[in-house]
Amino acid sequence: MNKTKSHAFGKDVYLVGIDQYGDPVWLEAAKWDCDWYWGFGYMEVYTKKMNPANSHDISSHSHWNGFIGKQDNGEYHHHINQTLKQSVLTEKESWAVSDLMKSFYTLSEAAAVVGRGGSHLTAPTSNVLVDKDMAERINTVLLPALFEEVYKILSPES
Repeated sequence: MNKTKSHAFGKDVYLVGIDQYGDPVWLEAAKWDCDWYWGFGYMEVYTKKMNPANSHDISSHSHWNGFIGKQDNGEYHHHINQTLKQSVLTEKESWAVSDLMKSFYTLSEAAAVVGRGGSHLTAPTSNVLVDKDMAERINTVLLPALFEEVYKILSPES
């Protein structure tokens, strides 16, 4: 299966593979949402399955981390090639992207914690965890660099 980059609803999308139902699954490019977090890891199936640019809608929306981890059958999947019926990624690339995606979720959570000073289970009792500079660095330097690494692996040119 060949790597493919397309465009849908104002975003670049990258073909990841074919799911258990035979549908092509595309990863949307990252987008800074609501002025405080990165929307990333969105896995889409489009109405024009292999032609997202001409689709009228999204027929299925899920998240990368829903494809990884404990499955309904009790098995644990560590990378996307273990979940999809067919993938554009080699085994090595699949592991690399999975590591980057896990790092994305971890860094996003870290940026949220240091940005607001806690995990939002209750009102913060002190400012010990507030580090706006660290949140800014994660969101403006580290995560954008991570996204570029994912795109490099998923791009047809790689």
